[in-house]
Amino acid sequence: MSDRTRPGRAAAAAPRDEGGKVARDETSRLIAADKVNGTAVYNRTGDRIGTVYDVMLDKVSGKVAYAVMSFGGFLGIGERYHPLPWSVLEYDTGMGGYVVDLDRARLEGAPTYAANENIDWSDREWGQRVSDYYGTRPYWDVA
Repeated sequence: MSDRTRPGRAAAAAPRDEGGKVARDETSRLIAADKVNGTAVYNRTGDRIGTVYDVMLDKVSGKVAYAVMSFGGFLGIGERYHPLPWSVLEYDTGMGGYVVDLDRARLEGAPTYAANENIDWSDREWGQRVSDYYGTRPYWDVA
Protein backbone atom coordinates (compact mmCIF):
# COMPACT_ATOMS: atom_id res chain seq x y z
CA MET A 1 0.00 0.00 0.00
CA SER A 2 1.47 3.35 -0.97
CA ASP A 3 1.55 6.43 1.25
CA ARG A 4 -1.04 7.97 -1.06
CA THR A 5 -3.58 5.22 -0.32
CA ARG A 6 -2.57 4.31 3.25
CA PRO A 7 -5.39 4.88 5.76
CA GLY A 8 -4.93 8.06 7.74
CA ARG A 9 -2.84 9.75 5.06
CA ALA A 10 -4.32 12.34 2.80
CA ALA A 11 -3.66 11.78 -0.88
CA ALA A 12 -1.35 14.47 -2.21
CA ALA A 13 -2.91 16.45 -4.98
CA ALA A 14 -0.88 16.56 -8.18
CA PRO A 15 -0.02 20.07 -9.32
CA ARG A 16 -2.43 21.11 -12.04
CA ASP A 17 -2.15 23.65 -14.78
CA GLU A 18 -5.05 25.90 -15.75
CA GLY A 19 -6.37 23.32 -18.24
CA GLY A 20 -6.79 20.72 -15.47
CA LYS A 21 -3.93 18.53 -16.69
CA VAL A 22 -1.06 17.45 -14.48
CA ALA A 23 1.59 20.18 -14.63
CA ARG A 24 4.57 19.01 -16.67
CA ASP A 25 6.01 22.22 -18.05
CA GLU A 26 9.64 23.04 -17.59
CA THR A 27 10.84 26.16 -15.87
CA SER A 28 14.28 27.68 -16.16
CA ARG A 29 15.34 25.53 -13.17
CA LEU A 30 12.96 22.55 -13.01
CA ILE A 31 12.11 19.67 -15.34
CA ALA A 32 10.03 16.53 -14.89
CA ALA A 33 12.27 13.46 -14.60
CA ASP A 34 10.60 11.71 -17.50
CA LYS A 35 11.41 14.67 -19.74
CA VAL A 36 15.12 14.26 -18.96
CA ASN A 37 15.05 10.76 -20.44
CA GLY A 38 15.91 10.98 -24.12
CA THR A 39 17.78 14.28 -23.77
CA ALA A 40 20.94 14.47 -25.87
CA VAL A 41 24.37 14.50 -24.24
CA TYR A 42 27.15 16.40 -26.03
CA ASN A 43 30.86 16.81 -25.49
CA ARG A 44 32.49 20.24 -25.29
CA THR A 45 33.04 20.37 -29.06
CA GLY A 46 29.32 19.91 -29.69
CA ASP A 47 29.41 16.28 -30.82
CA ARG A 48 26.43 14.24 -29.67
CA ILE A 49 27.89 11.35 -27.69
CA GLY A 50 24.80 9.77 -26.19
CA THR A 51 21.36 10.15 -24.72
CA VAL A 52 20.08 10.20 -21.17
CA TYR A 53 18.41 6.82 -20.77
CA ASP A 54 17.34 7.32 -17.17
CA VAL A 55 18.16 9.11 -13.94
CA MET A 56 18.90 7.53 -10.58
CA LEU A 57 17.64 9.41 -7.52
CA ASP A 58 18.80 9.06 -3.95
CA LYS A 59 15.57 8.25 -2.09
CA VAL A 60 16.80 9.73 1.18
CA SER A 61 18.32 13.04 0.05
CA GLY A 62 16.12 13.48 -3.01
CA LYS A 63 19.15 14.42 -5.10
CA VAL A 64 19.93 13.05 -8.53
CA ALA A 65 22.86 10.66 -8.18
CA TYR A 66 23.43 9.59 -11.79
CA ALA A 67 22.30 10.20 -15.31
CA VAL A 68 22.44 6.84 -17.04
CA MET A 69 23.57 7.59 -20.57
CA SER A 70 23.12 5.19 -23.45
CA PHE A 71 26.13 5.09 -25.71
CA GLY A 72 27.13 3.12 -28.78
CA GLY A 73 25.42 0.27 -30.48
CA PHE A 74 23.05 0.25 -33.42
CA LEU A 75 19.29 -0.19 -33.07
CA GLY A 76 19.82 -1.16 -29.44
CA ILE A 77 22.36 -3.89 -30.26
CA GLY A 78 25.68 -3.51 -28.49
CA GLU A 79 24.44 -0.47 -26.61
CA ARG A 80 26.17 0.24 -23.32
CA TYR A 81 24.89 2.23 -20.36
CA HIS A 82 27.15 4.69 -18.56
CA PRO A 83 26.25 5.97 -15.10
CA LEU A 84 27.49 9.55 -15.13
CA PRO A 85 27.65 11.34 -11.80
CA TRP A 86 25.03 14.08 -12.08
CA SER A 87 27.65 16.67 -11.18
CA VAL A 88 29.55 16.12 -14.48
CA LEU A 89 26.55 17.21 -16.57
CA GLU A 90 25.83 20.82 -17.39
CA TYR A 91 22.63 21.79 -19.15
CA ASP A 92 23.13 24.02 -22.19
CA THR A 93 19.95 25.87 -23.15
CA GLY A 94 21.33 26.75 -26.58
CA MET A 95 22.00 23.11 -27.42
CA GLY A 96 18.91 21.82 -25.66
CA GLY A 97 20.93 19.08 -24.01
CA TYR A 98 23.54 18.22 -21.44
CA VAL A 99 27.23 18.89 -22.00
CA VAL A 100 30.01 16.85 -20.44
CA ASP A 101 33.74 17.40 -20.50
CA LEU A 102 34.40 13.93 -21.96
CA ASP A 103 35.34 12.57 -25.33
CA ARG A 104 34.48 9.25 -26.93
CA ALA A 105 37.78 7.64 -25.94
CA ARG A 106 37.28 8.58 -22.29
CA LEU A 107 33.74 7.18 -22.35
CA GLU A 108 34.89 3.93 -23.92
CA GLY A 109 37.08 3.29 -20.84
CA ALA A 110 34.40 4.27 -18.32
CA PRO A 111 32.45 1.92 -16.05
CA THR A 112 29.53 0.60 -18.08
CA TYR A 113 27.02 -2.18 -18.26
CA ALA A 114 24.84 -3.82 -20.89
CA ALA A 115 21.06 -4.12 -20.76
CA ASN A 116 21.32 -7.82 -19.87
CA GLU A 117 23.71 -7.20 -16.95
CA ASN A 118 22.48 -6.77 -13.40
CA ILE A 119 24.11 -3.87 -11.62
CA ASP A 120 23.87 -3.74 -7.84
CA TRP A 121 23.24 -0.02 -7.41
CA SER A 122 23.61 -0.41 -3.64
CA ASP A 123 27.20 -1.63 -4.06
CA ARG A 124 29.27 1.26 -2.77
CA GLU A 125 32.41 -0.15 -4.41
CA TRP A 126 30.71 0.17 -7.81
CA GLY A 127 29.61 3.71 -7.00
CA GLN A 128 33.10 4.58 -5.79
CA ARG A 129 34.63 3.25 -9.04
CA VAL A 130 32.24 5.44 -11.05
CA SER A 131 33.04 8.51 -8.93
CA ASP A 132 36.78 7.85 -9.04
CA TYR A 133 36.74 7.48 -12.83
CA TYR A 134 35.07 10.86 -13.28
CA GLY A 135 36.97 12.57 -10.46
CA THR A 136 33.88 13.33 -8.35
CA ARG A 137 32.78 12.56 -4.83
CA PRO A 138 30.26 9.72 -4.48
CA TYR A 139 26.66 10.96 -4.37
CA TRP A 140 26.25 9.73 -0.79
CA ASP A 141 29.25 11.83 0.31
CA VAL A 142 28.10 15.16 -1.15
CA ALA A 143 26.72 17.69 1.31
